[in-house]
Formats: sequence, structure tokens, C-alpha cells
Amino acid sequence: MNDVVSSVIDGAAQLAAILAADTAPESSIEAYRLDFEAADAASTEPAWLRETRRSALAAFERDGFPTMKDEDWHFTNVAPIAETIFRRTRKGSEVSADVLARFGHGQDWHTVVFVNGRAVSGFGAGLPAGVVVSSLASEIERDSDLLKRHLSKLCPPDSGAFSALNTAMAADGAVIHLSAETVLDKPVHLLFIADSASENTAVQTRNLVFADKHSQGTVIESYVSVGGDNYFTNAVTEVFVADGARLSHYKLQTESVNAFHVGTVSVRQGRASRYESFSFATGARLSRTNVHSTLAGEAAEVVMNGLYMVDGAQHVDHQTRIEHVAPNCPSHELYKGILDGRSHGVFNGKVYVHPEAQKTDGKQSNNNLLLSDSARVDTKPQLEIFADDVKCTHGATVGRLDETALFYMRSRGIGPAQSKRLLTYAFAADVLEKIELEGLRDALEEQVLRRFTDA
Repeated sequence: MNDVVSSVIDGAAQLAAILAADTAPESSIEAYRLDFEAADAASTEPAWLRETRRSALAAFERDGFPTMKDEDWHFTNVAPIAETIFRRTRKGSEVSADVLARFGHGQDWHTVVFVNGRAVSGFGAGLPAGVVVSSLASEIERDSDLLKRHLSKLCPPDSGAFSALNTAMAADGAVIHLSAETVLDKPVHLLFIADSASENTAVQTRNLVFADKHSQGTVIESYVSVGGDNYFTNAVTEVFVADGARLSHYKLQTESVNAFHVGTVSVRQGRASRYESFSFATGARLSRTNVHSTLAGEAAEVVMNGLYMVDGAQHVDHQTRIEHVAPNCPSHELYKGILDGRSHGVFNGKVYVHPEAQKTDGKQSNNNLLLSDSARVDTKPQLEIFADDVKCTHGATVGRLDETALFYMRSRGIGPAQSKRLLTYAFAADVLEKIELEGLRDALEEQVLRRFTDA
């Protein structure tokens, strides 16, 4: 009798999934709801996760997409995302060795590959003892206690529409766990590839990174396109850095210039920990990268750097938030932008110092270079300080190439176009030099040099 009941339930779930998938939605929010209902009806996920997803979808439907009336989105109009119907992703093609070599920057890293948000290869092979890299889907399948205790703790459904949507819809991603005292010998590279099957779909990716007490490691997230064009990447990464741990985290966004990308990185740091972040953004028609860190333990340190380069009609937005909760915590931040054509850049960095966070040392800077009369930047570095014994500075610049420097180079026989390219490269190289991972630094410097000097 139980077998009969199970068969009826399974059949009903499959029918619900088919009906939902075949229904033509009238809006993007309805499309997400229909896809959610189809997945939920056929779901075998743990009850706690299904409830988390339902709460996240309810929050997303209640609040809807942000508008330019929202303070944090004042300079970024997400209407192109909100008004486009993106459906669930489809299975991608196999990844060739040439593609892996192209996006691996010639480095011998621990590479884990995802195609259209689904895990393909690279789990477990060659990892040292104390390091576990698994897929989110496999962790869900075995009802991981680690996942149950930490998923959505740093990015709860009420933290924003895109985070809520990701929590409701994400089916896969990476879970990286560095055990206490473990030193990762080489970086873990998460390579997210969108291929031609990603057309008109939303790629929802969720990653979790755990660096336990006194562990050390490097994680690289790369978002690239091979044949994909009009699609939407919505990625969330939650990072837990325990006492005394050191983690370097690089996010490289070089997707199709017709794609959309919203990525959120949320970090919590323990006592005497160090978290280093670097964001490199050159792709997507419209992109937004949020990097938030909470310095919850005394003497924790965070470094946030980034470089964005856009042209044409591209729009790139970076939002950072460093929250000083504990005393004696330094934070250092440098973002640089290079904009050409009719592109638009946005930077909004906030340093928030709690009353208990005495002896805070916070530095924040955003510098932008405009290469055309039509390019523009909106920048707003901010400090909110509620402690009285702190050292905090912030500043921003927007300008063009130095005419004196251009004249000097031309007086020594360097043509005007080449002078412009070399000075632009020098502007970018200043922040790239802060990348401690030599192989990645060399690869990005080569990419920038090639873009601006045709070398």
C-alpha cells in the first residue's frame, strides 16, 4: 500500500512540475515562482531547506526587485533584469581541455568546473588532507549538518531581493572546508562557465567557504562565458573565517557583454583573522558586486581591493561594507575603475564602526579614470563612526589622463595612442600589484596590458 501511495505522490509531483514548466508567465517574478513551484513539487530536499527556500521566495515576492528609489540602488537601474523573463538553467555541454586551459590562466590550481551553474568536474582530486571541496547539491542530498547550521546565516532572505532569490532557487555551487591548522598548498579555482544553453536563463549559484581556526588558503571564483549571451548570473558566496585563519578570495567577472551579473560575497571574521578580497570586473552589460565583511573578533583584518574596466554601454557597480564590531581591527580598501565609451561606473563603500570598536584603523579609496567624454562615474565612499578612538580616512577621485605625462611621453617619440594606452595600463597596474598570488597577478596584468596596448 505504501508503494502505491508513494507512486501517486511521485506522479503528482511530476505532473505539477510539467504544468508549471509549461505555463507562460506574465512577469519575471511570476516566472521565478512557477519555476520554484515546479522544483518544490518534485523536491526530495530536507524539510528545513524547503522551508528556508519558501521563506526566501516569499520575501522576494513581497519586496520585489529594488528600484532607483532605494538608497543602495540609487545609481543602478535593474529594470533590464526585472523586466526580462529568465527561466531555470539547462544542462550545458562538456568542457574541452582548450576551454579549461584558456580560463585556467596557465596555472596548476585545484580547478572545480560548473557549467550553467551545475557541477561538472574537479571534486576531491589532488586535495591535501584537511581540505574538502564538494558540490552544494551533494551536501543537500546527504543533509549536511554543516550546511544546515550555516546556509543563509550571513545572507538571510531579508538581506536583499537578489540574495532572497538565490536562496530560493540555487540548486548547486561549491562548499569548501579548510579544517583547523590546514594550509592549502595551491588555490581552489571555482570556474563557472555559461555556454550556449544558458540563453534566456537565470544561473543561480550558491557557495560556502569555511576556513577553520588557524587555517590558510586561497579561493578564486571565475565567471566566464563560452557561447552564452543573454543570461543572468545571480551568485552568492558566504565565507566564514575563524579565529587566526587567513583567506585570500578573488572574484573574476569576465562574462558576455550582453549578460547580467549580480554577485554577493558576505564574510564573518573571527579574532586575529585576515580576509583579503579582490574583485576584477570587465564583463556583463550590467553587473553589480557586493562585498560585505563583519569584523566580529578583536584584531581581525580585512583588505578589499578591486579593478573594473568597462566600455561601450556597460554598467558596473561595486558596493562594499566593512562593519567594525570588535576593537583593534584594521581595514584597507582600494578600488580603481577605467571607463570608456558611454559606460557608467558606480562605487559605494561604507565603513561602519560600532561603539565597542575602539582603536579601529580604516582606510578607503576609490580612483576612477575616464577615457571618453561620455563615460561617467558615481562614487560615494562613506564612514559611519560611533567610537571615539579611531583612525579612519576615505576619499575618491574622478579624472582623465595627465596631459603633462602625455606630453612628456610624446616628446620622447611615443605616439599619442600608445602614450594613452601605457598610462592607462600604469593606472591599472597600481592596484594589480596588490595581488599576492603571483600567477594570478601576472595573468591579469597580461590581460590588462593586451587590452590597452594591443601587445
